[in-house]
Amino acid sequence: MIHKNKTALITGASSGIGLELAKCFARNGYDLVLVARREDKLRDLQSTLEARHGIRAKVLYADLSDSNAPQQIFQTLLDEKIAIEILVNNAGFATYGLFIETDLDTELQLLQVNITALTHLTKLFLPPMIEKRRGKILNVASIVAFQPGPLMAVYYASKAYVLSFSEALSEELEGSGVSVTCLCPGATQSSLQERAAMKDSKLAHVQLMDAATVARWGYRALMRGQRVTIPGTKNQVFAFAPRFLPRSWSAKIVRRVQEEKTK
Repeated sequence: MIHKNKTALITGASSGIGLELAKCFARNGYDLVLVARREDKLRDLQSTLEARHGIRAKVLYADLSDSNAPQQIFQTLLDEKIAIEILVNNAGFATYGLFIETDLDTELQLLQVNITALTHLTKLFLPPMIEKRRGKILNVASIVAFQPGPLMAVYYASKAYVLSFSEALSEELEGSGVSVTCLCPGATQSSLQERAAMKDSKLAHVQLMDAATVARWGYRALMRGQRVTIPGTKNQVFAFAPRFLPRSWSAKIVRRVQEEKTK
């Protein structure tokens, strides 16, 4: 189904799942607002998608670790009379290491990007959707949202927030014409592992799912109005297995998986 003249806003659109989601929306006729910190990569993506699919793509350079960024994004689009039918909260990053040793400023930025900016953008863009009685929101969490994560404690907790927030909001919006979908991928080919400096972790050496596959899975779930979707059978087992284990066991298992290979 081609959706001409409808616009999707995607954060973290310059690489990984966000980039592949942009391709999915463009193939299906959506105009785009592409948001990320790397303007050069966004410009390249903009040119490619406009030429290949005949859509319009607007680039917005924004660092979502800046608490003012969500309001600036919203105001820019309001001033330019660009209505957003679909909001994709994809931007996020991770840190790796013992909490006592990791950098405080970096983790506060993580909370700002993974939790606060996502919540702020949803708060801003949801009311116009409710007024029109149509719209969709895709929040990208992770299978780590289902369990505690020693050595990545803040990241796991941030994704647990995204999952809980998405499920609650989906229930609140029942019958409103607006749906909320939470995408919970497993380990995926992206820059997340590199930015988190976890190249020596066992988890960084598991088989990674292709970002394009994850994006297509998430796009289809969003269009169907699913509340939660987990790409791949193995990831589904990993996400739901902790329900049958004591939480202390789950934390110990995750720690062993995430420890460095040399240990």
